[in-house]
Amino acid sequence: MKTLNKWNFYTSKELKPRGWIRRQLEIQAAGLSGNLHKIWPDVRDSAWIGGNREGWERVPYWLDGFIPLAYLLENDELIAAAKEYIDAIISAREDDGWICPCKKEKRAHYDTWAVQLISKTLKVYYDCSGDERIPQVIYSILRNYYELLKSGEIRLFGWAAYRWFETFIALNFLYERYGEDWIKDLAVILKKQGYDYSAAVESWKKPRHLWLRKTHIVNLVMMLKSEAVSHSLLGEKYTDLAEKFRTVLDRYNGTAFEGFTGDEVLSGIDPSRGTELCSVVEQMYSYEELFAHTGDNKWAERLEVIAFNALPATLSEDMWVHQYVQMVNQIACERTGVPAPFSTNGPEAHLFGLQPNFGCCTANFSQGWPKLALSAFMHSESRIINSVFLPSELKTRGITVTLDTDYPFENKMRYTVESEREFDFVIRIPSFAQNLRVNGEEKETADIEMKIPAGHTVIDVSFEAEPYLAERPAGLRVLRAGSLLFSVPIGYKKKMHEYTRFGVERRFPYCDYQLIPQTPWNYAFSGEEFVIERAGAGAVPFSAENPPVRIRAKMQKIDWGYKFPYKTVCRKTPKSREPLSEPEEIILCPYGSAKLRMTEMPLLKP
Repeated sequence: MKTLNKWNFYTSKELKPRGWIRRQLEIQAAGLSGNLHKIWPDVRDSAWIGGNREGWERVPYWLDGFIPLAYLLENDELIAAAKEYIDAIISAREDDGWICPCKKEKRAHYDTWAVQLISKTLKVYYDCSGDERIPQVIYSILRNYYELLKSGEIRLFGWAAYRWFETFIALNFLYERYGEDWIKDLAVILKKQGYDYSAAVESWKKPRHLWLRKTHIVNLVMMLKSEAVSHSLLGEKYTDLAEKFRTVLDRYNGTAFEGFTGDEVLSGIDPSRGTELCSVVEQMYSYEELFAHTGDNKWAERLEVIAFNALPATLSEDMWVHQYVQMVNQIACERTGVPAPFSTNGPEAHLFGLQPNFGCCTANFSQGWPKLALSAFMHSESRIINSVFLPSELKTRGITVTLDTDYPFENKMRYTVESEREFDFVIRIPSFAQNLRVNGEEKETADIEMKIPAGHTVIDVSFEAEPYLAERPAGLRVLRAGSLLFSVPIGYKKKMHEYTRFGVERRFPYCDYQLIPQTPWNYAFSGEEFVIERAGAGAVPFSAENPPVRIRAKMQKIDWGYKFPYKTVCRKTPKSREPLSEPEEIILCPYGSAKLRMTEMPLLKP
């Protein structure tokens, strides 16, 4: 049994974003997330609020990110919109506690994934708003869920069976507050009726490209946190199943940004396959919960890699449009023929748009940046930890900690502390840190633990993270520096497409965009000498035109070739590794800044 060091999240009242992460949230609020309730029928006219559109996962998905976004920014207009939706949802509950927009006689055929999701979303709302109605609302929802499952009137099936553990976000909250036995009984029922992913492991090793829930990428990244969030309430030992599952998934389906290929199901080792945006934000959330429940630093470090690379890469800079799937080696975002170059997605899945391929990501991507911002600092009894280096201000119980930093674009942090009392402070240091210094003194690379006295304290932390080529399968390499990946950016022109389909209008700025390449992409590394240049995060943190950091590298053109029969998708590996040109200096930018890019490339022999 592993010894766990649990951390607790702060609320949006205590923890506020600063610097580049605040700008990122402001861009999100001005873009699709902050306006979805005005323009998208599935949210604007949802059955959840009395309309006639989708009454299942999309409104809860959107609120799950929109709510913390509104409260972190203290945006009165967005807060009012969130309250309007929550009030409408609560007021529509049935007398027995049932909350979903589904007639009583149809409950047995309604996939109760929506019950699990809205319970979690309401818990997020309570954490942000402090609305004292909410605990009793969650209580009534899950008590009703328990009675229906116990009696056999409903059973878990479909998505609910594969996501049973998501209910534990709200269940753990209820048990801490009420401590009633039925909550534990419901936990047991959920696990018993839910899918056991241990039975699926062999199916992850050789992707069959068939649409199956047990190989569905979003289910799998959600599943990673299942043991961490459920073991305590179930009275089970924690065995770090997440690491065992992640190791298999990474070995057979891993990507350079430490996610997995999934378009929509597992797609093997191939940098020209897709990864669904829902899986990016859900993998982030799983790692946030894993770190909070276990205190194991590896989850926070992996969170950084996903968050600082995969998330910005698949969103436009103004966050009005997004992809359904991104590719590590993405040389074009143009409509392809049928069949598409993905397992089960269509030929538009990698375009930037309002809802390319399917609308779940349109609603769900909103949680990515806000929940990351809420993971910057955590606490356990009298201890406070800076778990992710994000510019932030923490105010809690007579303590104010302000962190000023441009991390991950530079590796310098300044903490300004004003405290009425002594407390224990921990600073998580990434395993890749070199030449760690604290207030100018050299330190061993390890977490910094110190007692902060009452009064005024300033702590300066810095370290180095030199660029290097990390090995990837098939003899390819990826350029890394700390948590950031670097790519050869490909220049492109945009082709805009405004239209209406199935009653959903796409018009500027939330229309579809194809990105058509205009500059060479067929490169390989010709050496391992790199020069890093730092400019700092600007108004758009992950800007392609003005990247916050860049690396100069010597590269040569090779004959990469296209994946048959497409002319806009590169091969999994190069057709030839013989150089076609003399070495030239190429400027690589962060993976998240490059919408078209080459990331995994070979290193040519001298």
